[in-house]
Amino acid sequence: QVQLVESGGGLVQAGDSLRLSCAASARTFSVYTLGWFRQAPGKEREFVSGIIWSGSATRYADSVKGRFTISRDNTKNTVYLQMNSLKAGDTAIYFCAAQRGVGAGIPITTYGYLYWGQGTQVTVSS
Repeated sequence: QVQLVESGGGLVQAGDSLRLSCAASARTFSVYTLGWFRQAPGKEREFVSGIIWSGSATRYADSVKGRFTISRDNTKNTVYLQMNSLKAGDTAIYFCAAQRGVGAGIPITTYGYLYWGQGTQVTVSS
């Protein structure tokens, strides 16, 4: 069982930055592939970014490439999402997700992840 707790959300203006954190309870955190998803009101939950167990491979949705950066610190059991140049369209609840890694694959659908956090709200005013 893995418990995930997100933090770092808030209300910011367009162009600002935020860093989200997700702390995991897993004793073997380093073997998990981690992902960030987001869900805006009335929309499906969508993939934002993912990172494999070693941190050597990452993946991003086209909508956030060049603005968001995912990273992880396996010594702190934490994954981060640095979000720069935020836009009103980034407004959503952001969820952290985890799945035992298999090779270098990073799932981009919700079905690819077994464990989920409760989410943190990010609101970007224009």
